[in-house]
Amino acid sequence: MSNKPKFVYVTYVASTPEKVFEALTDGDMSVHYWHGSRIVSDWKIGSSFLLKLERGDKEIIGTVAEYDPPRRLVYTFHPQFGGTDKEPPSRVAFEIEPQKDQVKLTMVHDGFEAGSQVFEAISRGWPLILSSLKSFLETGKVFRPDWYDEEKKVQP
Repeated sequence: MSNKPKFVYVTYVASTPEKVFEALTDGDMSVHYWHGSRIVSDWKIGSSFLLKLERGDKEIIGTVAEYDPPRRLVYTFHPQFGGTDKEPPSRVAFEIEPQKDQVKLTMVHDGFEAGSQVFEAISRGWPLILSSLKSFLETGKVFRPDWYDEEKKVQP
């Protein structure tokens, strides 16, 4: 058993597997629940993954490892700012399972070294992003945290 940190998040979304998968992979949808940040990839195995953060000078890069719509999506995750680029890439895996009239979405983010700055950041960030995704798909509205400046569309 590994003693490396792992972040697991499970939520249920009143939607279809196809819509959840689309939201996870479509750049136009991502700007809503990622608070202005855009996902960019052609989603072919081995292709690059980019999350262009809304502030423009920050991004997260990676590589598509698995693409099995609408069931599973896996990519590496490597922030390129604040010293986090010195850490090795981690891995994000999404499992989408139909559950009657809803979807069980399980996200596992792992591959961190002990003491990882990225692990600390994603432990705060993923609940916000995935809660916003759920709200976006169910109501068309997104969650805006206290620190988000709606008028400027930027984080402080």
